[in-house]
Amino acid sequence: MLNEDYIIDIVDGVVRDASVRFFAPLNLTIRKNENIAIVGGNGSGKTLLVDTLVGRYPLCSGTIRYDFSPSPTDAVYKNVRTISFRDVYGSSVADYCYQLRWNVHEQDDVPTVKNIIGDNMSALRETGVYALFELERMLDEKVVALSSGEMRKLQIALALSDSPRVLIIDNPFIGLDAASRKMLEEQLARLTAVTRLQFIFVVTSPGEIPHCTDSVVAVEGKCIVGKYSAEQYFALQNAAPMTDEKLRDTIIAKQNAVLGLPEKTDAYCAGEVLSMNDVSVGYGNRRILKNFSWKVHSGQVWSLEGPNGSGKSTLLGLVCADNLQSYACDMWLFGHKRGTGESIWDIKKRIGYVSPEMHRSYLRNLPVADIVASGLFDSVGLYRKANEQQHEACRFWLDIFGLSSIADSSFLRISGGEQRLALLARAFVKDPDLLILDEPFHGLDAQNKSIAKAVVEAFSRRKGKTVLFVSHYKDEFPCTITHGMVLGGDK
Repeated sequence: MLNEDYIIDIVDGVVRDASVRFFAPLNLTIRKNENIAIVGGNGSGKTLLVDTLVGRYPLCSGTIRYDFSPSPTDAVYKNVRTISFRDVYGSSVADYCYQLRWNVHEQDDVPTVKNIIGDNMSALRETGVYALFELERMLDEKVVALSSGEMRKLQIALALSDSPRVLIIDNPFIGLDAASRKMLEEQLARLTAVTRLQFIFVVTSPGEIPHCTDSVVAVEGKCIVGKYSAEQYFALQNAAPMTDEKLRDTIIAKQNAVLGLPEKTDAYCAGEVLSMNDVSVGYGNRRILKNFSWKVHSGQVWSLEGPNGSGKSTLLGLVCADNLQSYACDMWLFGHKRGTGESIWDIKKRIGYVSPEMHRSYLRNLPVADIVASGLFDSVGLYRKANEQQHEACRFWLDIFGLSSIADSSFLRISGGEQRLALLARAFVKDPDLLILDEPFHGLDAQNKSIAKAVVEAFSRRKGKTVLFVSHYKDEFPCTITHGMVLGGDK
């Protein structure tokens, strides 16, 4: 008998395209007034499931039905909105922001939040979203200066401006500090209480499931392994064993492999790796860093903490010369003063770097192996042929991060978590003297996060390796941290 209490209902659904097909026919009912979380590891099929539910992949058999009442139409494009937070920013609006963030001469033309909202202002006021998200306080802010939490609120507000029935949010809390996560939790709960909106959350671990979730759909190996009430799911998680002997053995083997790498003959092991003296950086009238000084010595492992908007990513962008304002700063890197004739390639050749913004901007339809190899040449894409020794380094790091089986797959066709692992391998592949990891574990499931953290710890124990590590989660910091710094926000 068909279930009539549904907003989306798929019965024995089989996708026409075999490359994105689940291993068993899909059966799933999302009831009216039911918020669900789709939970699974990296590459498990979460995004494929969502794309199938919203009709992006036509079925060759089975049925899918929609009932978005009281909406006057059951057209998916009218009733469903999707927000995918691949990084700290993560929208077409933010693509514009990212490019302008480093071009200070163009900032007079940067739009404000009011410009971005535009004709949606009336709709946002009518739905109550304007007041709920306190948009009044943001209206005159230039979008380039928004913190991650503010950008998140703006994106959700814009998605809600035409009153959809379903909002799909991929990794809702990614990149947010503790205060912003709490604020978003409260706002999501209030939205469900005062509107007809239903949520589909897509997350990689139980700890990321918002409190307003009613049911959890567990996905594993391109199969739906079960749908549970939130209470049932968390009870099952609490009853699961806490340790995995196979995972421990895997971690030990990978750590030993990293520790066994030969020392570089030209490693920079002497004195100061980085020196910043009385540095100030701002966008328009807002100062992100003011009279900031910092010294980092070879072999140190630094943790960088601070709320959204406090300047962590800006600081790292200065070090990597991704921020044009870095050339106006009194900064020394590997014994050379910034702006004294060195090229961008001279700066980057000793640095391995991964960040949420890099993940967002790295949209290359290349094999995963080529993405990793591009780290040898600090290019976005692979434009030089690697020699055999370099190919061996690529194979090593592909194996370390569990990517060997998808080395020939297109970067754009793998999951977001697998993409992050590929960019991590890219950061390590040239065995850098300075490793800069800005929120490196975004989108990773618990197992991959444990492995990646262990790899960072092993790498940082090697002679002359210096690491700068940013995270909003205390449990993500490697145990090898030697120094710490907390940046304070001005907002």
